[in-house]
Amino acid sequence: LEVNMLAASEIARQLRLRDMGGIIVVDFIDMVKSDHRRKLFDHLRKEMKDDRAKHKILPPSKFGLVQITRQRVRPEINIKTTEENPSGSKQEVEAPIVLIDKINVDLEHLLKNTKKDKGIVLNTHPFIAAYLTKGFPSIRSKWFLEHKKWIKIQPRDAYTYLEYHFKDKDGKELI
Repeated sequence: LEVNMLAASEIARQLRLRDMGGIIVVDFIDMVKSDHRRKLFDHLRKEMKDDRAKHKILPPSKFGLVQITRQRVRPEINIKTTEENPSGSKQEVEAPIVLIDKINVDLEHLLKNTKKDKGIVLNTHPFIAAYLTKGFPSIRSKWFLEHKKWIKIQPRDAYTYLEYHFKDKDGKELI
């Protein structure tokens, strides 16, 4: 009970500090006695009463799970998704992860609208090609597991950082 009470105080503090919103599920240490669960619930409500965000706390389940819904107070922060261009120009470019999302969307569209027997080749900047093929499991491996189709990735030195093209095995551009 004592550990759970300390944790409840810290959880209430962190929710306010980080302005966390949505549905929060807290897995407290299991408590057998229902009066301990009631004490924990009352303590958590007391700790959260100073929170100016709209919130609702449900009593702990017999497994020690407490559900909290909390509305955010501060507006959403815009996160910068650009970074320095690796090719050296002063212009900032999208982060690789954003570009990968675009490639994923195009690939899904392509796989839905092409014949199964056609091979797909992705030509892209060497940096992006390495990002897609390195690591375990690589993004390309995940594509294979998800779509049951191997995507050949060819690095092209002549391509700009954000440039990519899907082609068939004969070199005909697909998108």
